Amino acid sequence: MNKLAIALVPLLIVACSTSPKTSSSLTALEKDKNEVKTSTVEEKNAAEVSATMSAAKIELSKLDEELQQLQKQSNFFDYAKAVIKPEYQGVIQKQAEFLKAHSQDIVTLEGHADERGGAEYNYALGNKRAMAVGKSLEQFGVPAQQIKIMSFGKDKPRLTCHEEKCWKENRRVDFEHRV
Repeated sequence: MNKLAIALVPLLIVACSTSPKTSSSLTALEKDKNEVKTSTVEEKNAAEVSATMSAAKIELSKLDEELQQLQKQSNFFDYAKAVIKPEYQGVIQKQAEFLKAHSQDIVTLEGHADERGGAEYNYALGNKRAMAVGKSLEQFGVPAQQIKIMSFGKDKPRLTCHEEKCWKENRRVDFEHRV
């Protein structure tokens, strides 16, 4: 029995000294899995960012197009008047809807007059016209802090001929948006 015990001791020592598979081989496998997961997550995040950027570009393009359309609109007035004609209420309403939807936007109302009359008179008339449009925007719910008033009088005519068809185009308020 002693001989048997002596023979088993080295076997026991050898069996105990043999360690099971190290965790390094498992760790390498887990690292590979994590790298695959990480790269998949990164690819997914990149795709989401790309989709978000594409959507933002489309929204920005739509906003730019809408702004261009709004800035082409003007509110025209009769000779020596600052009263908004009923046919321009729709223009003002569209402007108001845009301004309310985009609270960061500031619109400058640029009042103009035709070439007839003195410089001071035309500046005052341009200012009255711009203020009339501003009050109308406020009635549609646009906060006053989104509205700026400016008068150019007769200094920036749209048309330069000296007859009614040109003067009619120059008696106006233009909308200049700053989003």
